Amino acid sequence: MTAKSVSILSTCPRPHVRVLTLNRTSKRNALSNELIAELAAACRNAALDQDVRCVVLCGSDAFFSAGADIKEMQQRGFEAIDNFPRRSAWREIANFPKPLVAAVEGICFGGGHELAMLADILVAGEGALFAQPEINIGILPGDGATQRLTRVAGKSLAMLMILTGQSISAGAALQAGLIAEVVESGKAQARAIEIAEVIAQKPPRSAELAKAAVLAAFQTTLDTGLEFERQAIRHAFTTADQQEGMNAFFEKRAPSYRGR
Repeated sequence: MTAKSVSILSTCPRPHVRVLTLNRTSKRNALSNELIAELAAACRNAALDQDVRCVVLCGSDAFFSAGADIKEMQQRGFEAIDNFPRRSAWREIANFPKPLVAAVEGICFGGGHELAMLADILVAGEGALFAQPEINIGILPGDGATQRLTRVAGKSLAMLMILTGQSISAGAALQAGLIAEVVESGKAQARAIEIAEVIAQKPPRSAELAKAAVLAAFQTTLDTGLEFERQAIRHAFTTADQQEGMNAFFEKRAPSYRGR
């Protein structure tokens, strides 16, 4: 079943897996305010849908996203990328509580790269290119790259990408820890769906708690993060799925998780 909108396509190719596809191909999936708002709405819908346990985010075979919409910036200046609706939508995507897997093919530049970095797991085709080229038009990243890229890949590579605007290959992104896997070009989405299908078979609440605990490592001190982890696993022990998982282990059968 496919629900079409102006900028986002939504499909469910596997049980409990939803695929959100950036669908502004005539503009190389440039992240207009409209697209960001639609993506936030699609994420909100997936978060509220109890049948959805994992989401895959992808673009086309030629490009994930070329970045922010430069035409909007030319017309509206800074306000094009720093307005309340866009900030709220971006925050909603960043705070999506369920596991999010991104499939990247081709160009993943600027805001597109910043969007991809919001995913929990990134899979890229071997021809994918990653860049923060904002400096080439007299600005700098404004949707998180100076912070997220630095935290993941380190100061030196972040400075290289941001100060030169030059792209790096999928192989270099893998080596830097920006992505989890490199696959044959054209196979990123299929692999991302495979990963999502595996995650969707796990207890949903535990997967959400595990995601939150890992993300806490980027936002807190070690001691605070360890306490967050402790409280998360304490909560997991109160779920019916935990009892089901442990019973299935001892009964030597496949567990049946219900998200409770």
